[in-house]
Amino acid sequence: MRVAVLGGGRSSEHEVSLASAAAVREGLAAAGHEALEVLLERDGGWSHDDATLAIEPGGGLLGADVAFPVLHGPYGEDGTVQGLLEMADVPYVGAGVLASALCMDKVTFKHLMSQAGLPQVAYAPVRQDSDPADLEQLGLPVFVKPARLGSSVGISKVSTAADLPAALASAFAHDPLVIVEAMSHGLEVECSVIGNGDPLASEPGEIAIEAEWYDYEAKYTPGGMELRVPAGLEPEVRESVRALACRVFTEVDCAGLARVDFFVEDGGRVLVNELNTMPGFTSTSVFAKLFEASGIPYADLLDRLVKLGIERHEAQRQYRH
Repeated sequence: MRVAVLGGGRSSEHEVSLASAAAVREGLAAAGHEALEVLLERDGGWSHDDATLAIEPGGGLLGADVAFPVLHGPYGEDGTVQGLLEMADVPYVGAGVLASALCMDKVTFKHLMSQAGLPQVAYAPVRQDSDPADLEQLGLPVFVKPARLGSSVGISKVSTAADLPAALASAFAHDPLVIVEAMSHGLEVECSVIGNGDPLASEPGEIAIEAEWYDYEAKYTPGGMELRVPAGLEPEVRESVRALACRVFTEVDCAGLARVDFFVEDGGRVLVNELNTMPGFTSTSVFAKLFEASGIPYADLLDRLVKLGIERHEAQRQYRH
């Protein structure tokens, strides 16, 4: 198939997206597809082969069969590009508008997990006019995060109350809504999921790092983290992780792909951390490595994803008026 691979975007994760998109194009070519590079500039412009792009209704994005928006963060992973592709009637890989927007907003996502009765760490949303005293019930240490960014951008670990104002200021530099989360001392475990109505979970992997926590450098520096597959958990706990990953995927009405992150505490208690609707596809990224360890090579995985995107588009067309 002819696949328009969208990379770049307006968010602070622009460079990570470019690296992911390059890896996706290479993998699609290995799977026998024609991969087209579509660059989303920081100023909002779209181009292909240095020519300005326009999207035409009816699937007219370079005449592609499907778009693969390998975009991370706001203006790409948050439902905005998905909405644009929906309006132009272009099939695309990944979650729809609602799931993309919901999972990009960590506060809304955690509210939904709470409503569904799923276990997670204690948390509190914070706006610039909030009273920091309201955070005392979370204890220390805590993590302070912009509510709508990924790749650990703008995140701080706070171990003393004196450090909290600076951490909040750092997060507010990226987003007017911030989330503060209690720290879990459990293992960091991640599980990849693909599918539409009947999701398939990978073997869970354990994140082992030399740093104090899983920050930007640990994620994107070669050797910054070690992915251990299978995770060092009892078999029944690993199955609990896989089942919960599929449950979270379904609860948010996700489609195509996702990576679901967990903490697994002593006694095998599994806590939901977050769901990424467009996880990284770089050489150090976890999503594809987990499926490769589960028996699905990279090129085959990408082939499945583009087919899932077209399958979802065709299924939805019968409900459009």
